[in-house]
Amino acid sequence: MTGPYPPPGAPGYGQNGYGPPPDNNLVWAVLTTVLCCLPLGIVSIVKSGQVNSLWFQGLHAEAHQAAADARKWALWSAITTGGLLALYVVFIVVMVVVAGGSASEYTP
Repeated sequence: MTGPYPPPGAPGYGQNGYGPPPDNNLVWAVLTTVLCCLPLGIVSIVKSGQVNSLWFQGLHAEAHQAAADARKWALWSAITTGGLLALYVVFIVVMVVVAGGSASEYTP
């Protein structure tokens, strides 16, 4: 069973009206896994890995959904890291203010 579409290079390939598979967002998935939130980035990598296999199985709606999910998880990974960095900066500023205020009270 070869599926509903001809293999690459065969006559009629690319003439199915669907065009190329959607962008799998693998680059963003890897970058957010390495630079941002590891667990969410891994989910993004898994979803992006499903895009091409779903597409070539003829499951085009599912391939588009997997691509959208990969992008969503990569975005959430980046947002989570940004939020955590913002909280860290606020924490440091508060600690500096508290330390500066308490140091001035004990100055002779």
